[in-house]
Amino acid sequence: MNIITLTGNATKDIDLRVTQNGKNVANGTIAVRRDFKNQHGEYETDFINFVALGKTGEIMANHIKKGDKFGITGRLQIRVWEKDNGDKQYISEVVVNGFDFPTKAKKEDKPSESVRRQAPVDEPFSIDDSDLPF
Repeated sequence: MNIITLTGNATKDIDLRVTQNGKNVANGTIAVRRDFKNQHGEYETDFINFVALGKTGEIMANHIKKGDKFGITGRLQIRVWEKDNGDKQYISEVVVNGFDFPTKAKKEDKPSESVRRQAPVDEPFSIDDSDLPF
């Protein structure tokens, strides 16, 4: 089973592109603090790439900005490709199928609510090879 759930902060605004086929592809990085301290008594952080497709990617790109805390669920994917010189290149990323993030608190300091978006399971997508960065 390949299921991953992460909560952290956006390291930058999420990048939204539209493929030649008109499909939304959002890319970003989530900074996730480890739940234990290192030998120096400090928490370390992992920076994990993610990709969100379709309406999910569009909503994330429109509402999550640098520094915002949010959560994602999805599957871990390792992509492999060959560079022009023959060397293999690898990238690990989470393919998002759902996300959760706090809304901005109102001036009355009410507790924040969560907004949740789950991508439809049957939403097919295809990415043209010319849209890929490698």
